[in-house]
Amino acid sequence: MSLILALDTSTDACSVALNADGVITSLFEVAAKSHTQRLLPMVDELLKAKGCELTDLDAIAFGRGPGSFTGLRICAGIVQGLAFGASLPVIPVSTLEAMALGFYRANPDIHLPLAVALDARMNEVYWGLCARSGELVEPLVAEQVISPDVVVASTEVARLHGDFIGIGPGWHYPAMQTLATVNKVLNVHPHAENMALIAAKLFAEGKVVSALEAQPVYLRDSVSWQKRQRIRDSNDFLV
Repeated sequence: MSLILALDTSTDACSVALNADGVITSLFEVAAKSHTQRLLPMVDELLKAKGCELTDLDAIAFGRGPGSFTGLRICAGIVQGLAFGASLPVIPVSTLEAMALGFYRANPDIHLPLAVALDARMNEVYWGLCARSGELVEPLVAEQVISPDVVVASTEVARLHGDFIGIGPGWHYPAMQTLATVNKVLNVHPHAENMALIAAKLFAEGKVVSALEAQPVYLRDSVSWQKRQRIRDSNDFLV
């Protein structure tokens, strides 16, 4: 028995979902650059529709990334505030795994592995391989941020001999388009309802963290991230 709220703003999409012992209720909209204005009202709307309060929840899940730096920070910050205020544990969920689960749920007859790719900008993609695992998914490789050319040349892809499906907007890169696949479906977004399903399993396994430990997973090289931070800090002196 569990009641889990899930939130996601890792891409242009904004979504919230409530998992009440496997029964999912959710809200979803594409809300580029308005996550801060939409996420909390969507949470309020969903909880009121189900007659719930934050204190009724067992945990809060969120899309921990990879994805948009800004979107991930917004979601993590809101989740930390909600969880801290209600003394709730937090469940970080992979964006890529949620995308894979959503595709499998929409295509129940497909059992091929999925190569998930989100556009990471700077000619790179957030990349992962997933397979069905019962009613959920399991990762086949560690999530990475790499160039499309490296994806094409990877041994993990070569071993599949084209017997997989590519999903996600990262597949728009020309190099990725050259890969032989069964199909490529670019219009696939992460959705909180799939995160809520994954979160229920993680909650049952005790894989939760405190509100203060709920952090985004950017995947970017730490040196690159620190360099950007130094640039921002130096610009502060120019204001």
